[in-house]
Amino acid sequence: MSMDDRTCLITGSGRGIGRGIAEHFGKEGANVVVNYRSSEASAVEAVDAIKESGGDAIAVQADVTDRDDVDAMRETVHEAFGSLDVLVNNAGITKDTRFTKMSRDEWDQVMNVNLGGTFNCTQAFYDDIWNADEGRLINISSIVGKQGNFGQANYATAKSGLFGFTRTMALELANGGSTANCVAPGFTRTDMLETVPDDVQEKIIAEIPLGRFAEIEDIAATVCFLADEDSSYITGEVLDVNGGMDL
Repeated sequence: MSMDDRTCLITGSGRGIGRGIAEHFGKEGANVVVNYRSSEASAVEAVDAIKESGGDAIAVQADVTDRDDVDAMRETVHEAFGSLDVLVNNAGITKDTRFTKMSRDEWDQVMNVNLGGTFNCTQAFYDDIWNADEGRLINISSIVGKQGNFGQANYATAKSGLFGFTRTMALELANGGSTANCVAPGFTRTDMLETVPDDVQEKIIAEIPLGRFAEIEDIAATVCFLADEDSSYITGEVLDVNGGMDL
């Protein structure tokens, strides 16, 4: 695969899975936009790593829930690299508590980032994706969106909503020759997972047929495949990357 001369924006890519996706794109020669809200130092490190690996990159601060921020980010992208080819909606947050104790604010915050941010960024860059030579819209969901999870009614609902959004965008982008797909990772080895107690991690691994957590690279490689021309006849799909948990 080669992403030479393709311009890719990954929201929430200052750290975690998003950063892994950004750096993978960079290794393939892409122009990468590393979006972050607050993790500036890590985003700058990602940009440096991308440039060292042969790609080009910029870090752009923007809150995806703020449409003015997103529109300003679009202008920055256009000034730096021109029109966007690939948009990866990765930005997301959790506000976990059992539903009976969940506040409306905790519900709204998760919806505003995970779904509202996806709306803002997709609408802002829709014309770019439509007009691109094989444009790509890739949404990052979660196994939680398919299975649910105790204490995550807000997160599961938002991530499930991305399935319907992806399939609708696939239909609306098809006439332009562009695709929309969704990746639903399982439990992935990130800083967040490291905070989970060892005994709980062991119980989760026992439910994974492949017997291990996903590495960030497992997710990044799948996203890069969907961004590449080799995936040109795949659209409207949800790709599970969960080690067999949903079998």
